[in-house]
Amino acid sequence: MKKKVVLAYSGGLDTSFCCIYLTRDLGLEVHSVIVNTGGFSDEELKAVEKRAFEMGVTSHHVVDETKNFYDSCVRYLIYGNVLKNNTYPLSVSAERVSQATAIANYVKEIGAEYVAHGSTGAGNDQVRFDMIFNILIPNVEILTPIRDLKLSREEEIEYLKKHGVEMNFEKAKYSINKGIWGTSVGGKETLTSNLGLPEEAWPTPVTETEARNLELVFEKGELVGIDSESYDHPAKAIQALQAIAQPYGIGRDIHVGDTIIGIKGRVGFEAAAPVLIIKAHHTLEKHVLTKWQLTWKDQLSTFYGNWLHEGQFHDPVMRNIEAFLDDTQQYVSGKVFVQLLPYRFQVVGIESAHDLMSNKFGSYGEMNNSWSGDDVKGFSKIFGNQVMIYHKVNTPNPPAP
Repeated sequence: MKKKVVLAYSGGLDTSFCCIYLTRDLGLEVHSVIVNTGGFSDEELKAVEKRAFEMGVTSHHVVDETKNFYDSCVRYLIYGNVLKNNTYPLSVSAERVSQATAIANYVKEIGAEYVAHGSTGAGNDQVRFDMIFNILIPNVEILTPIRDLKLSREEEIEYLKKHGVEMNFEKAKYSINKGIWGTSVGGKETLTSNLGLPEEAWPTPVTETEARNLELVFEKGELVGIDSESYDHPAKAIQALQAIAQPYGIGRDIHVGDTIIGIKGRVGFEAAAPVLIIKAHHTLEKHVLTKWQLTWKDQLSTFYGNWLHEGQFHDPVMRNIEAFLDDTQQYVSGKVFVQLLPYRFQVVGIESAHDLMSNKFGSYGEMNNSWSGDDVKGFSKIFGNQVMIYHKVNTPNPPAP
């Protein structure tokens, strides 16, 4: 009997090559799997399945990971207000971790001896996939034909044509990767340090021109409603907000960051819903959390986002941080008012039963209701006491007390 290999399959050039190579050159029984994290329509998934069988796979499987991706990962990126380098909502890196985990689980389910992916040797994905497979299915051999054979695009095309494969071999001008937490855009401009992406590179054209006001409803840190519409799962609320806001051109940017393999990289992205949700959520938190809750959240969330970006989702420290983030969301409930405009947005304000900016206790710069002027005089002396002593002790020729 032929040995089984599970192939992480997208239907593009690299994974098409892998299908033929694994079947015909290595004599393996190929079981392709695609993991949907909210970026594929039913029509697109059917087209990918048709392509897989044309490539000679024994079986093709679709894993719908959208809700689990949100539950296990995205909600913590919201709780932590995670924007890598203050810019990028980890659209692709978070998605890859979820996909690699789902593929490893499928390998165990069908008892495959091998797992394969089409990553090259030049990016982050090879590390994320390899590492997660090594963690979750350590006894399964990993096959990476494109990386191991050091193939150029032209060599892959020549190989496929030799084996009678008919497909569109024209390279798309821009590479697009879409998921529930944003869409990445790569092209010749992102390979430079100075060029921006032209309008035609963005997947969603800007068609909205009139301002629109939204009410985003949060319950314990999760988006559950938009205006008068409620959703039975936050993933659906994210998709609804994306449909509303993306035609404004909101959430477009280019991220510059450090790759896992040590080089700098640039990638364009459009992520209207992620950026709006993170900014709205952060504004609500600033009203309902204390200073030190916010301070420690910032520090732990930065580490969480960086470690997730580098594929280390299964490190137990991530569960520890998630427990902390969960606990901070107990009172992060209320409405956030947002105005959308072409290419920009404004978080106007919030309403919450847990708002600590309460005039029952005082209004900043106006009045106080919970202390007296004498209380502040004494507090100011004690609060600065150690620094006052430091300056007196260390000033040359201090005056006699």
